[in-house]
Amino acid sequence: MNQIASQLDGSDSIEKTKVFRIYRDVRFSHDKTPFKNHRSVNWLRSGASRRGSYYMRIMPGASMLGIGFFAPEKEDLFRIRKELEQDAQELRSIIKAPIFLKTWGILQGEPLKLAPKNFDKTHPDIDLIRFKSFFFTKTFSNKEVMSSDFEGQVLDAFSIARPFLDYMSSVLTTNLNGESLI
Repeated sequence: MNQIASQLDGSDSIEKTKVFRIYRDVRFSHDKTPFKNHRSVNWLRSGASRRGSYYMRIMPGASMLGIGFFAPEKEDLFRIRKELEQDAQELRSIIKAPIFLKTWGILQGEPLKLAPKNFDKTHPDIDLIRFKSFFFTKTFSNKEVMSSDFEGQVLDAFSIARPFLDYMSSVLTTNLNGESLI
């Protein structure tokens, strides 16, 4: 994980590496197993101008990477939706790019059943506006995780995700007129 962190910091700017604890909170759980059966780490991009994060979970049969904005704060979610209401073409071109689609697949997260309050339910981009989170995941088999080039695969996937993270960062650090908020 340290190798990935140092190389990621070389291509992006990483403020914090958070390795999640292995202990489970069993106070209110029927399953009293004291340890998690996976390891996970989150790399937060640094500074106010670089929003979003990179995530990795290593678990037998369920290893994955994640990028994006899972359950953003209310103000951030509103700002993203307003940007998409104004013009979603740039985001669509990023997430529909063949290399991005091949690597990360489609946008994850649960959309609202109806349009958010004060948004037009007939808006042409309502399919994006309805999302409550904006993130992508990529899964790996046990064989891929154990391969000698796994670290390279992780770094390649994160590199392909950069345009999405940079776009969302620009949205969250400017107002609707494109003026900087930081």
